[in-house]
Amino acid sequence: MVRYVYDFAEGGRDLAGLLGGKGANLAEMTRLGLPVPPGFTVTTEACRAFFSAGSEPDGLAEEISGHLTALEKAAGRKLGQPDDPLLLSVRSGARFSMPGMMETILDIGLGDDSVLGLAKVSGNERFAWDSYRRLVQMFGSTVMGVDSALFESALSDLKRDRGATDDLGLNAADLTDLVGTYKALIRRETGEDFPQSPDEQLRRAVLAVFESWNGERARIYRRREHIADDLGTAVNVQTMVFGNLGSDSGSGVAFTRDPATGRPGLYGDYLPNAQGEDVVAGIRNTVSLTDLEELDPVSYAQLRGHMETLEAHYRDLCDIEFTIERGRLWMLQTRVGKRTAEAAFAIASELVDEGLISPAEALGRVTGGGLARLMFPRFDTSAVGESLAHGLPASPGAAVGAAVFDSAEAVRRAAAGEQVVLVRQETTPDDLPGMIAAQAVLTSRGGKTSHAAVVARGMGTVCVCGAEEITVDATGRRFTVGETVVEEGTVISVDGSEGTVFLGAAPLVDSAVMRYFERGERSAGLVESVADAMEQADRTARLEVRANADTPEDAARARRFGARGIGLCRTEHMFLGERRKLVEAMILARDETERKDALGALLPLQRQDFIGILEAMDGLPVTIRLIDPPLHEFLPDRTDLAVRIAAAEARGEHPDPHDTELLGAVNRMHEENPMLGLRGVRLGLVVPGLVAMQVRAIAEAVVARTRASGSPEAEIMVPLVGAVEELRIERTEVERVLAEVSEETGVAVHCPVGTMIELPRAALTAGRIAEEAEFFSFGTNDLTQTTWGFSRDDVEAAFFSAYLDKGIFATSPFETLDRDGVGRLVRIAVDEGRAARPDLKIGVCGEHGGDPESVHFFHEAGLDYVSCSPFRVPVARLEAGRAALRGTGSSDSR
Repeated sequence: MVRYVYDFAEGGRDLAGLLGGKGANLAEMTRLGLPVPPGFTVTTEACRAFFSAGSEPDGLAEEISGHLTALEKAAGRKLGQPDDPLLLSVRSGARFSMPGMMETILDIGLGDDSVLGLAKVSGNERFAWDSYRRLVQMFGSTVMGVDSALFESALSDLKRDRGATDDLGLNAADLTDLVGTYKALIRRETGEDFPQSPDEQLRRAVLAVFESWNGERARIYRRREHIADDLGTAVNVQTMVFGNLGSDSGSGVAFTRDPATGRPGLYGDYLPNAQGEDVVAGIRNTVSLTDLEELDPVSYAQLRGHMETLEAHYRDLCDIEFTIERGRLWMLQTRVGKRTAEAAFAIASELVDEGLISPAEALGRVTGGGLARLMFPRFDTSAVGESLAHGLPASPGAAVGAAVFDSAEAVRRAAAGEQVVLVRQETTPDDLPGMIAAQAVLTSRGGKTSHAAVVARGMGTVCVCGAEEITVDATGRRFTVGETVVEEGTVISVDGSEGTVFLGAAPLVDSAVMRYFERGERSAGLVESVADAMEQADRTARLEVRANADTPEDAARARRFGARGIGLCRTEHMFLGERRKLVEAMILARDETERKDALGALLPLQRQDFIGILEAMDGLPVTIRLIDPPLHEFLPDRTDLAVRIAAAEARGEHPDPHDTELLGAVNRMHEENPMLGLRGVRLGLVVPGLVAMQVRAIAEAVVARTRASGSPEAEIMVPLVGAVEELRIERTEVERVLAEVSEETGVAVHCPVGTMIELPRAALTAGRIAEEAEFFSFGTNDLTQTTWGFSRDDVEAAFFSAYLDKGIFATSPFETLDRDGVGRLVRIAVDEGRAARPDLKIGVCGEHGGDPESVHFFHEAGLDYVSCSPFRVPVARLEAGRAALRGTGSSDSR
């Protein structure tokens, strides 16, 4: 029989897939002897069975009942017993942390009778009714489907009537009335009463947490974080301990290191006389853990000891939730904490220095996505004036955008291409779509462990929390700071590193990490940590990283960023600007002489381009792709030409003969689908002299660099090959020109000739194509388009968002390689190509070459290198190293 329930004493962190992250870590803390309130975990397997069957799995109720009986026996009390009730919390706990995305229900077991018993046994009537109103509110919204805003509105109305600024201003009588109001709300909205049976409360709460796995905000978060939809969530049922029993009680969240910067020390928030949900909700401003040392030195010392134990055990930053109940400390949760990119690099480096982890493990704990964020610009603080407001620097970075005051407006403006800053008193899980859409999040309440801070850090979004000088008027769509009023749409700048807010768009400067890559400026702290990670990645990686670069300047930058060559030099980019006229002359040539003259004018220009690029990459391979796009792209727009000619005629003038000639050429060359038309190798086969001119320019550049004592390593790549015969003909022409130049100059010129694999047919016939190709380079942009039958420019605007919403895509196949379809073609081409030519060098030059997840796939598929834009080279280098760690237990692939 399948087992669905485990006591905390039976599990451990190695069972995270079954028990969820929270359950596994509760079990681990129990094994370590830390003070964990007793409880049990309903497994993720039960959740999956629930969704598969559409109802509660057989045997689950009996298992829960058996574990509940054991819990009651150990406690000496029964769930919800009238005179001294045992109360339970029911919390979600997925395999991967999803803060605030699923449901929690506290104080299960309370009812109209047991609340009186709780008041009596605790000696605190207000506490009992406060706990009851929390249960009714959470149960009513989560389990019974009542709009949570109705409960919040009732609470706000009551506080206003009583003149209370927060919940603590309400007395026992007020809270008793509030419970009655809440129950009436439930009756009105659902047609049923709040259940008084403790067993019914528990059963429905567990199933409601299962249901929350498929809630909208949970699905949005999983899509954003690339968490699989089929994992399911575990449910943790735990004995309640109470932080809202008075001034000697409270709840808090603590980190063993600063999750924003990585600095060692105790960081976190504590809220006296409060339940744990109050801390993360940001409904009252918290105090620091330093203040806890003064309020309760005994509990503080115990907490510090437990934190040291956990960090040493997990060998990482730990995020801890705790409650103090009348001077007694309880540990409610621990997990490896979410952190900013800056903190990730700093902590990894420090843990190596402390001997807790190896350099390889440190590499596995940082990501290319985090590195990219550290390369973003920062505000030039020397050029900005007085800040508008200050808050807590919850998630670093610099962001500029229009202030907006609700999630829907943030999403709407962002979809229209506008950058926005989401401004709230405090965020809730329902704000997640707006937080994803925004460049930054700014709140007037909450600390570094509030919902806004935790979620923003996890997403890498700039965040400033607890800016108390700001008064947010969400209804009026404005915020004020003193006499300054900031209306919706006003541009503001948010500095998540310093916790400051400025009016207008603050100027930006390169980050210290970018200066390190660009100019080699190495300094202690973050830059040193990044440098350590990059050096370890380069030592570990099997994949080389090259760059896509078309100019000497880009090539030089790519080399500074650590590129080991150029994987794609697009020669058509050299035909733009003033040179477009020469291409026009080639296209309009009326005979062979005119065509040769036009090509002859282009030859020295291309040769000089190649000399500069080969010089910048001296000693490293430079893969030069022959011209690829349709020639009509180098001509003026068809409509513009027609309008110009028609306008001249309307004025009674003779149209410019050149315009007329151009329009004729554009019409002759017009194609309904030019990206599948006369381009790539097809151009070389039907336009006389074009390939010969380009190859001669390459060969003469090699000669020039050789004579200048350089070490040029040019490679010639033929694009859009679909049949081996195309490549065979083109290669014959290439080799003919190379031999000519060698004979003319007396310098032997050898350039390997290969092809781009960017059509499904090329991948499926790779074995034959490899007979004529010395290397393959996957053009995954076009390979994705032709495999899916998508025109990227059209479909991304038309229906990609709908496909993402419906779960057809987890992410765009143009951002992260489609492993099942395009990836399978890549594997086929690699296997068949190497079977035909064992020494075949294989790389990728599509934009996927700089995508972290795709880099891991290319490593697994056995490629030799990836190539990407210069600014993505450091990211690809880091991920190439991380990819080599997979299977060693040292890499976190997510």
